[in-house]
Amino acid sequence: MKTVIIIQARTNSSRLPGKVLMPLAGKPLLVRMYERVAACSTADEIVVATTSENADDPIAKLCAEHSIACFRGHPSDLLDRHYQAAKHFSADVVVKIPSDCPLIDSAVIDRVLTFYKAEHGQFDFVSNLHPATYPDGNDVEAMHIDTLGIAWHEAKKDYEREHTTPFIWEHPKRFRIGNVAWETGLNYSMTHRFTIDYQEDYDFIKRVYDELWNVSNPTFSMEAILNLLNAKPEIYEINKQYAGVNWYRHHLDDLHTVSEEETKLIF
Repeated sequence: MKTVIIIQARTNSSRLPGKVLMPLAGKPLLVRMYERVAACSTADEIVVATTSENADDPIAKLCAEHSIACFRGHPSDLLDRHYQAAKHFSADVVVKIPSDCPLIDSAVIDRVLTFYKAEHGQFDFVSNLHPATYPDGNDVEAMHIDTLGIAWHEAKKDYEREHTTPFIWEHPKRFRIGNVAWETGLNYSMTHRFTIDYQEDYDFIKRVYDELWNVSNPTFSMEAILNLLNAKPEIYEINKQYAGVNWYRHHLDDLHTVSEEETKLIF
């Protein structure tokens, strides 16, 4: 079974435009993130799925320059973009990872996919997000292409199309849902923010790269990041105010499997 990781990416972010092209250790953020994802051992192919809009030509060009597979699809219907990319690259297992996770640990990817494959046929969808326990920004969702296809055919609500997988994990009686919790038993999902959506997030991530990245260790671990934050708590403070903020906060009236405790409002 062919496992394809799809990294969704665009330049037109409403809060931090062009974030995927911002520099980290001398290369664009998207390239650094790709390097981290590519360090995993459980995927057969990694694809960047961007939009068909002219504004995302720089992403396609960047992928070509770095020999990264690229697919261009629907600008706002992420469910369609993921499904079409998965079909194009003949995926049996589709793995969704957003491009706002430039500190994702490849070991986390491997843990989720190892669980999915070890339980082959037992689950339609496996993630580490329902409920989440890892530091925010280690998002991994894996599903069979047929499961994604059902969502593509049947999902109607805007947020189901925009966020790709809610139709699946919002129907636990229809789909067999599996979750991988952080093996430490800790839950940092609402306290540690390794994702990028605001300028402070970029400042935090850049500082982490400045401290930890080097040629001999380009894919430093989540443990190394946490050790750094313990040693230099001022780095943790950079984007602390956004810890726990995610897209769920806009849809609490619509979602049945996400609680107020899993998101934070911005006041």
